[in-house]
Amino acid sequence: MRTVAHWFSLFLALMLLSSAALAVTLQEAKEQGLIGERRDGYVGFVVEDVPPDVRALVQSVNNQRRARYREIARENGINVEQVTAVAFERAAQATQSGHFLQDASGNWVRK
Repeated sequence: MRTVAHWFSLFLALMLLSSAALAVTLQEAKEQGLIGERRDGYVGFVVEDVPPDVRALVQSVNNQRRARYREIARENGINVEQVTAVAFERAAQATQSGHFLQDASGNWVRK
């Protein structure tokens, strides 16, 4: 059986390869401080007023993540919360300096 970390690493690589157009837009939205990595393993809005295309991007990315998290959980016989916890740890490590993450209280902070 492979570890959750292994599956999550594979998931990140596939996300980058399968949605290259989204990754650039996701990166730009992060650079602009519009979105960041939530503690629950999903992307969230740092500010309330974001353009519709950014809202659609966040929804798409979160839908893809949700599906993949469920798959990883099912394959490893664990719950989704365990997968999302690892996902946030990995996302926090991968987040570039100056981009936003949620702290333990749910507040947005720059890395």
